[in-house]
Amino acid sequence: MARETVAGLPHPFAKAAQDVALRVVDWPAQDMLDAFDMRDPLELTGLYEGIPVTEKSYMDQMLAPDTVWLFRQPILAEWRARGDVEIAQMVAHVTIHEFAHHFGWSDADIAHIDRWWE
Repeated sequence: MARETVAGLPHPFAKAAQDVALRVVDWPAQDMLDAFDMRDPLELTGLYEGIPVTEKSYMDQMLAPDTVWLFRQPILAEWRARGDVEIAQMVAHVTIHEFAHHFGWSDADIAHIDRWWE
C-alpha cells in the first residue's frame, strides 16, 4: 500500500521520492523513540530519516539513503482505534506525511493543511 502511494505521487514529487528508501517494520527502534522522548512505541507510526531536499547540498556526504520508516503495529493500532478509515487510507496518510518531511515540510506545515487527527 505504501509503495502504491509513492508510485502515485505527482511529478515532480515522484522524481524526488525515487531515491528514498521505504522500510516497513513492525516497531520503531528504541533509539528512534528516544530521539522524540517517546516511551510508548504506539505513538510513532512513521519516521523520516535524512536531509530534506530543501536543505541538501552537493557537499553532503551521505552514509545511507534518506529513509521513510513505517511502523506496522502502531499504524494498525491507530487504524483500529480510529475506526473511520480504510487501512489503505491510513497507510497512505502516514506515507505522505513522512515523504512531506523529505520534501522539506515541518510537522506544523503539514498540520496546517492536514487536520487528520480531528
